Amino acid sequence: MKPLPDILEIKPLEKPAIGPITVPGSKSITNRGLILAALYEGECTLRGALWADDTQIMVDSLQRLGFEIRVEPDPAEECNRTITVVGRSGEIPAKKAELYVGNAGTAARFLTALVCLGHGEYTIRGDERMNERPMADLFSGLRELGVEVSASNCLPATIKTRGLRGRRVIVSARHSSQFASALLLISREAGFEVKLAEPDEPGGYVEMTRQMMEVFRREYWIEPDLSSASYFVAARFLTKGLVDISGWPRNSLQVDEKFANFLPPPRRVSRLRDLGDSIMTLAICAVFGEHPVQIVDAERMRLQETDRVHAMATELRRVGVDVDEDATWFRVHPAKPGQLHGADIETYNDHRLAMCFAVLGLKVPGIRIKNPGCVRKTFPNFFEKLEQLRK
Repeated sequence: MKPLPDILEIKPLEKPAIGPITVPGSKSITNRGLILAALYEGECTLRGALWADDTQIMVDSLQRLGFEIRVEPDPAEECNRTITVVGRSGEIPAKKAELYVGNAGTAARFLTALVCLGHGEYTIRGDERMNERPMADLFSGLRELGVEVSASNCLPATIKTRGLRGRRVIVSARHSSQFASALLLISREAGFEVKLAEPDEPGGYVEMTRQMMEVFRREYWIEPDLSSASYFVAARFLTKGLVDISGWPRNSLQVDEKFANFLPPPRRVSRLRDLGDSIMTLAICAVFGEHPVQIVDAERMRLQETDRVHAMATELRRVGVDVDEDATWFRVHPAKPGQLHGADIETYNDHRLAMCFAVLGLKVPGIRIKNPGCVRKTFPNFFEKLEQLRK
């Protein structure tokens, strides 16, 4: 992969976008697969696994916990790997470990639950933003199961455990569905039941966890990341092009498989019930629509890598778009002819912001992405893939 500059200008496409395009494996599925493999008995191989910052953090942390892991190249995709994990049937080999999770929410939540199966002391730390993101509901559930958690409502946390006790735990997913998924992933080995305090989003990430637990095997194929694919589906829509995403799964585990069904964007879309991270891509498409589009049930977006509601509204306004913003929703108004203009886009170190506004740059001259390297979190070769649309 080529090194990226501090600021990257995106040149508009002069003709319709052309494919095919491959995208790396799903971050959500890869990190769940790594945990399930560590809990398995003996060797498990994940094929098509994403190899980016968030999954590398997970692999490094599992190794620090004493798990044996082999990582091999994937000839079909530069940012994928074949990862083999030697599972220990619910045992955590290390009795003491310090884990650094950066701003990887899945790694932070899943590892916090995983180490509670051990017998020892474990410290988990994140970067400045991760140390602001909520963890209290997960800590509360773990304490119900007999674990000593020394922390405020966020990381860092020190966990002292001699295994888990209890047959049932009720967890709130209001701030993040990852709390419920983290507990579900370890529930079988520890012998407890997980109940949600509120209904989960239909077909959402908790359901993804349940389905993976049901079908997980020694050899498991990771789906392409359909949140990442949404940028190329959007490019196809906005330029009336011909872009095919290679390996698009049938009956996907991912809620963002429905992204194309929301093009052109309807007047109202729910972040909780309709789409996952691709809802940010939809907001970019709404700029070129025929009516305002309101993104509702968006409160969780304020607690992610950055406050994504405020960040989207701020950066859209920077290029001339009219945006309304409230605590739980934001509304994007379509641009009139001559209204849009170039700007330097702040990414807030958020990979999804960088990739969304790069799609805007395919239509609007003068869009420059600051800190484009933040895409390393989930899609390290994104900008190289974007350039392929010009061929």
